[in-house]
Amino acid sequence: MIDILSASVQWDKVGIVLGIIAALAVLFAVLILIVTKVCKITEDEKVVKILEHLAGANCGGCGHSGCEGFAQCLACGKASLDDCKVTSDEEKKIIAKIAGIEFAASEPTVAVVKCAGGDGAADRYEYVGNDGCLYLNQYLGGSKICATACLGGGSCTEVCPVDAIKLENGVAKVDKTLCISCGACMRGCPRSVIERIPASAKVYCACSTRCKGKETMSFCDKGCIGCGLCARVCPEKAITMKDNLPVFDYSKCVGCMKCLEKCPRHIIRQM
Repeated sequence: MIDILSASVQWDKVGIVLGIIAALAVLFAVLILIVTKVCKITEDEKVVKILEHLAGANCGGCGHSGCEGFAQCLACGKASLDDCKVTSDEEKKIIAKIAGIEFAASEPTVAVVKCAGGDGAADRYEYVGNDGCLYLNQYLGGSKICATACLGGGSCTEVCPVDAIKLENGVAKVDKTLCISCGACMRGCPRSVIERIPASAKVYCACSTRCKGKETMSFCDKGCIGCGLCARVCPEKAITMKDNLPVFDYSKCVGCMKCLEKCPRHIIRQM
């Protein structure tokens, strides 16, 4: 029986098949080498060097998908180093030389939420739907009567890479000691109530409404009423009223806290 099976195998044809397979294997190997050599992606050395000096937070605060995307734009002159608030000035100076761009050191900043409303800001309706401020804002511009109120949906908390933002009493609050001022929360806020101020600032205004006092009191227990008492008591004239809101000149502010003490609505907050 074994002899019959052995005799029935046509070894010459088996050899031909094996030869064809071997030839194809060699051909594909050569093709792969050729394609790899022809289509090889040479990484821009300038981009690599820039990446070595970026903070590597990949927070997206610069407006790009990550540090690599930002580095590529810097290398071809399509981005500004000022867009990145995470990388130190020392590292930015090195990057500027690599990219061949100008850079002037700026004062460190920190993000603040310019709203104190939260549970004290009246709702127009009870929202039922997906979580997040972006969803809240899509329906009639948000549930709050105040057009500039923090919606309290937590979109900023989700995008913060260092967990520096928490929701307290329905409104977002930034922890200055953790904030790296990357700007991701600012980009994620549909109401634009998060802003940067100098990290050295002593106080800030936790309100963004430009409505007059009587109107503000009709929809918020904590909003600025534009009384101007803060500006009048400031001994350094560091506060001016604009559109019913106090505007701080931090180069003049000495942190005496008289504005904070005098504010009847307690919307001037200590940093």
